[in-house]
Amino acid sequence: MTGETLSPPLDLSALEPAMPALSEALMVVAIALPLVLAFAALVPAVRRALPHLLVFVPLPALIAALAVPRGLSMLVAPDPFRFTLALDAPGALLLGGASLLWMTAGTYAMAYLRKDPARPAFMVWWLLTMAGSFAVFLVADVASFYLAYALVSFSAYGLAAHDDTPQARRAGSLYLALTVLGEALLIAAFVMLASGATDANPQIRDAVALLPTSPWKTPVLVLILLGFILKMGLFPLHVWMPLAHSVAPVPGSAVLSGVVVKAGVIGLLRFLPEGVPLPGWGAMLCGAGLFTAYYGVAVGFTQTHPKRALAYSTVSQMGVVAAVIGAGVMNGTAGTFTVAALYAANHMLLKGAMFLAVGVAMASSPKRAWAVAALAGMLGLSLAGLPLTGGAMAKYAIKLIVPDGVAGTLLTLSAAGSTLLMARYALLVARSGTKGTPPLGVVVPALALAVLALVLPFALFEAVTGLPASAAFTPSALLKGLWPVALGLGGAALLAWRAPRMREVPAGDILNALGFLGTVGRAIMGGAVAADDVLRRWPVAAFALLAIAALLAATLTFAALPL
Repeated sequence: MTGETLSPPLDLSALEPAMPALSEALMVVAIALPLVLAFAALVPAVRRALPHLLVFVPLPALIAALAVPRGLSMLVAPDPFRFTLALDAPGALLLGGASLLWMTAGTYAMAYLRKDPARPAFMVWWLLTMAGSFAVFLVADVASFYLAYALVSFSAYGLAAHDDTPQARRAGSLYLALTVLGEALLIAAFVMLASGATDANPQIRDAVALLPTSPWKTPVLVLILLGFILKMGLFPLHVWMPLAHSVAPVPGSAVLSGVVVKAGVIGLLRFLPEGVPLPGWGAMLCGAGLFTAYYGVAVGFTQTHPKRALAYSTVSQMGVVAAVIGAGVMNGTAGTFTVAALYAANHMLLKGAMFLAVGVAMASSPKRAWAVAALAGMLGLSLAGLPLTGGAMAKYAIKLIVPDGVAGTLLTLSAAGSTLLMARYALLVARSGTKGTPPLGVVVPALALAVLALVLPFALFEAVTGLPASAAFTPSALLKGLWPVALGLGGAALLAWRAPRMREVPAGDILNALGFLGTVGRAIMGGAVAADDVLRRWPVAAFALLAIAALLAATLTFAALPL
């Protein structure tokens, strides 16, 4: 397995002399374009034109993911305000997947929210979150990563709290409070991580290379793991995810689940050393991931709304990603991070398409909702690893990292749980139809994203693993992929025939179970709740977040100017 090279699939030999400059410009524009448009959205004329532009804004990021040579690094701004961009194989996979999701979900969002008076506010939050999500996949120095991570994290608040209902404000406040906690953990980790380097703002790879021998190794690893698994939604730090996903508008849920949580994934891939065995730390991450994978399924199956079921599915799937990363770190397996990125990118597209399908079904008649549920079920089976689907290719790839033993067996069995939960999700989609015909503006992007999600893993498999795609089609591989899915479908049929009485676990689950901590929780979130009244007025919120992004935007814009 190569796992490291992931060569660009485009033949750009005719442009080879200009490639370095073109590649650098693409990386800069990928981040700068949504930021500049977010600034420009303060002008009414630009704001009115934005709905027609959103589909095109992620194009530079998509082209960069396809065409920029892996390993290319560029210094955008020198010391003392060093800002460096680079693109490696994991970053390219996640950047490409994110750009496709932003394009399709952005088109969907403008049709879905066409009558929403708060649509301009949504567009600003959307652009800021997009800029931050592209930046976390591209930045290469410690300080810039923190700035990009803060941008995507805080901007996503506006997507979660957009509807301005009491439930949305509660979810947004909780998300904001946990985001502040995560940022505090990470900035402490980054300061200690950079303390051993000669530069005040070192390259991430240089700082991480010093980590195994650092006197701060233990506290840095604790803080890094806590900070990033909070964003990924691993138990017990997952509580924000079901609450936020269930109240956000459908396209907002799609990018929260598909893209925003991947900021935590890329954080682990950037700040954990690859190829250096860390047995204890890797085992802890793997164990936490496996527990989360099963916990998400167990709670998700009780849900009565398809968006909440999908939210707990994301909790479960991020547990799988964490388990793979942990197993690779535990053994020092080369290629782990690229394989984990492939699985995360596959989840990104599938989960985005499944959320968009919910919106299509909710705008459909009951009869049409069953047709949507059929497509949703196919996407769910791909996520579970049904042979001959794109998801099966991603499942096969992670088995190269965790092939046998207890962890490998538990990962395989988790596919049965995913199948069970996806069957539940498809049934809920089928029941969500009301009346009417969904507009083409939501149907077409949802279908386009579904097709991409089902097909792209086939195209990426060989580049990531170094194996031909046919390796996943041997009788042995097909059987290993089929039996967990068959087991899950059998369990779903049994439960449909004789369903036990189940009470729905409220979204946020352990927050409700730990009611005695309510006073403490209210005290912690008091500041966030107070800030919510101001943040809900989008021009103020936009200005505040644009101020956070100002240094980044100014640096990128200056760098893009001709000399």
